[in-house]
Amino acid sequence: RRHAHHLPAGSVCAVDLGYVGFRVEGCSVVMPFKKPPGRDLEPEQMEFNQRLAKVRVKVEHRIRSLKIFRILKGVYRGRRRRFELRLRLIAALVNRMIGG
Repeated sequence: RRHAHHLPAGSVCAVDLGYVGFRVEGCSVVMPFKKPPGRDLEPEQMEFNQRLAKVRVKVEHRIRSLKIFRILKGVYRGRRRRFELRLRLIAALVNRMIGG
């Protein structure tokens, strides 16, 4: 499937196996190796999956930090034109809290 996400050219999207077939123009999609039936993954594939998981868990933790704010927990009910401003402000607050 194609999605209308706007990402800078050359971006890398790290996804899990739930996104098989995920494509975004100008974005390289990286996903973990799937274990073949009746066999184990090669050691290099296991190492790759572990490194990818370490990156993805950091992203998941940052998303959780954003969702502490009630406005981002569920459906946004405010004006659409103000959503980006509010998201940027919350992201700046989270970065400030995490960065010191």
